Amino acid sequence: MSAVFDALPGVEVKPDAISRGLAQLWARESSEAVGAVEDVRATQLNLVLHLGFGTTPEDGCAQFDTALHFARRYPCRVVVLCPLRDDAGASGLRAKLYGECFLGRAKGDTRCVEFVALSYPRAARVFLENAVSLCLSVDLPLYYWAHRFTFSSKLADYQYLLRNSERFILDSALVPQDALTHPWPRPDAVRDLAMARLLPVRQSIGQFLAATAPATLVAGLDGVEVEAHASLQAEGHALGRWAAERLVACGAAAAETAPAVRVVDGGGERRLALEFRYRFGQRFRWQADLHSGAATFLAQLGATQVTLPTVVSLLSPDVALAEAMFF
Repeated sequence: MSAVFDALPGVEVKPDAISRGLAQLWARESSEAVGAVEDVRATQLNLVLHLGFGTTPEDGCAQFDTALHFARRYPCRVVVLCPLRDDAGASGLRAKLYGECFLGRAKGDTRCVEFVALSYPRAARVFLENAVSLCLSVDLPLYYWAHRFTFSSKLADYQYLLRNSERFILDSALVPQDALTHPWPRPDAVRDLAMARLLPVRQSIGQFLAATAPATLVAGLDGVEVEAHASLQAEGHALGRWAAERLVACGAAAAETAPAVRVVDGGGERRLALEFRYRFGQRFRWQADLHSGAATFLAQLGATQVTLPTVVSLLSPDVALAEAMFF
C-alpha cells in the first residue's frame, strides 16, 4: 500500500478507466453547475508532480496543495506520481482522480482543474510512460516537477519526462547535492525552486545595484561571500550563484566571483546576507532577516556611503513554481 497515494484526495478508479472517470466526474459537475463545465476547462499545460521516496503523506498533501493553488491560476492537467518504496505484494498501477471548479476574480469567471494520481511498484515501472502519456492533455506543453527524490542517477531513468518536458523542476533544498550538476538529458531545462523563491531578493538587490556602473561594481573586486542560516542553505548557494553570474556579466573574472557560502547560527532568525569584498575603499553588503522581512543595504560604491533599510520576502510555493516553470 502507498501511504502517500492513499493520503491524497480523490476517487480511486481502475487505471484503464481514467479517461472515462474524468468524463463522469465532469458530467456530475455539469449537472450541478450553471452552464457547461466543458466551457471552463481551459487547460493550458500538463504538469507531472513526481513524489519521490523521501515524501511523507503530510508532505505529499502539501505539494498537492501547492500544485492545486498553481492550477487555479494556470489551469492544467496535473499527474501525480507516487512510486512505492516497499512494493512487496503490489502487482500493478493504482489510479485516483480529483477535480474541482472554482470562481475566478471576475463575475462569471469559473475555472476547473483536474488531477490524476498514479501509484506504482517497481515491476510496473516499465509501463509508466504509457500510463502517463494517456493521462496527459494532447498537444499541450509538459512540465516535470520532481520532489524529494533520493538518487539523481535513478531519477535519470525517467527519460520520457526528462526529454519531453519544457522545464524540469527540482528544489535544491530537498534533493541530493549532485542534482544541479548531474548530466541530465536537457540541462538547459533544469530550474531550481530555491532560486525561484529568491525572486524578490534578486529584484531588490538588482534594483539597488542598477544605479552603479558595471565597471565600478567590479573594480577591485576580491570575492563574493554569502551568509545563510541553516534553514536557508539552498537559498544561500542559489544567491551566490546568481551574484557571481551577474558580476561576470559586468566584466569581472570568474575567479573573482566564486561565491563562498558560510552557514551561520542565527539564533532562530532566518538570516541571509550577500557581500562583495573589495581590495580597496568600496563596500557592498545586503543583509536580511527573512522571518521578520527586514533587510538593509550597506554600501559605498563611489563617493557616497549608503545605509538603506528595506523589506523583502521569499515567494510562496505556488508562485515560486510558476516562476521556475515560465521564466
